[in-house]
Amino acid sequence: MPDARERLSVFPAFHKVAGRCVLVAGGGSEALAKVRLLAETEAEVRVVAPAVGPALRALAVAGGGSVIERDFRAGDLAGVALAFAATGEEAADRAVAEAARAAGVPVNVVDRPELCDFYVPALVNRAPVAVAISSAGTGPVLARHIRARIEAMLPRETGALARLAESFRATVARVLPPGEARLRFWGRFFAGPVADRLYAGRPDEARAEAARLLNGPEGGPAGFVWLVGAGPGAEDLLTLRAQRLLQEADVIVHDRLVPQAVVAMGRRDALRISVGKAKGAHSATQDEINALLVRLGGEGRRVVRLKAGDPLVFGRAGEEMAALQAAGIGHAVVPGVTAAVAAAASLALPLTLRGVASSLVFATGHDRDGETLPGWAGLALSGATVAVYMGRSVAGRVGRALIAAGFDAATPVAVVFNASRDDERVEAGSLADLIAAADLSAAGSDGAAPDQDPALIIIGKAVAAADLSAARPLRAATLSAVAA
Repeated sequence: MPDARERLSVFPAFHKVAGRCVLVAGGGSEALAKVRLLAETEAEVRVVAPAVGPALRALAVAGGGSVIERDFRAGDLAGVALAFAATGEEAADRAVAEAARAAGVPVNVVDRPELCDFYVPALVNRAPVAVAISSAGTGPVLARHIRARIEAMLPRETGALARLAESFRATVARVLPPGEARLRFWGRFFAGPVADRLYAGRPDEARAEAARLLNGPEGGPAGFVWLVGAGPGAEDLLTLRAQRLLQEADVIVHDRLVPQAVVAMGRRDALRISVGKAKGAHSATQDEINALLVRLGGEGRRVVRLKAGDPLVFGRAGEEMAALQAAGIGHAVVPGVTAAVAAAASLALPLTLRGVASSLVFATGHDRDGETLPGWAGLALSGATVAVYMGRSVAGRVGRALIAAGFDAATPVAVVFNASRDDERVEAGSLADLIAAADLSAAGSDGAAPDQDPALIIIGKAVAAADLSAARPLRAATLSAVAA
């Protein structure tokens, strides 16, 4: 028996309102908030007030409800399942509450918990699944904060998974005996390849996987590989989906540039495999990584392939997807914040700016064969902003090629290290400065230690609009051949 502090003053329950009338007395913002909540149900809303605002009227009528423009009367409670007093006036709200109690109708009075028969919880809607959080009227803001955390945990497709389960329920009851076998099936249904495919937006594959699971899978459970963008490094820039998948993964295969703090967000018992690559130093070749992902997926593992930034922006996700597709391994991509966007946000730098920069180029300083500027310099028109990934060691050639393509030597340049992280720093100058610093680096005359932090070079007139007050001048060490 819990002690007095742990005992609830309310009993959590859900009212059946489908096809039933729910009364809202009031025509202002308080009433509108309640009707918005009721619009997420199958209730028939009845709004009663002397004056009803246009937004409230439209919402009530759109859901099949009705609007009565006059003062509330006790007879309005006929056939009502629930009532809300939301007039904004204490005397009027109290009259609605008293009439509702006399009619045996549970009533909620906005902002007056002492008059309420029930409280309205903070609601997470994944119909037919619902999660309600209540503080019994003592801390509604706390309830909203808790709701936000649960919203992050529950995928939007949770309701679709529940509906898919309902479609299989009768068959499962017929095929599998009660007890361990049935529980094991549902455990694998809700936390395995069926859910993975549904969450990836592939309902037909999810249904087929559920049927395979029910009929007795051959060769063990099917695996799934998620190619997940870890973003630029700051943990709070990780997407909600990426965070959830890290908690569900059996194996995390991660790159060198993904901070350990992000990798550590994974399940404690998950296997962690580093396949980090740097220029000229590979702990695993791309072919080896492809083979690893295929093997892990083939073993029935749930794999997160964690990549810095966005998997589809210089992340070689195309090669990994092709290998997984050829092997018949289910997979999906979760986008991440790419370095150029993170760097621009930190500097308040508009990558496109009306009248200044009308196009944006994401470019790499060298291709797989080591060639500098593989064909993109001609696309970098004078009005473009250019974000150069992996270009530090060829910065001088990048600068010269852009000038040859039409950029002015005075075009502003910013080099951002560790974008979005606590140790982020910026160096700034012009294209001419970029070339000069690169020449100093090549000559070894700067005297500074080579810099090995990940860096992104942003070039264009829009850079002048950025906040570069704390930036240092471009240095040769920045452009060392020891590139990120």
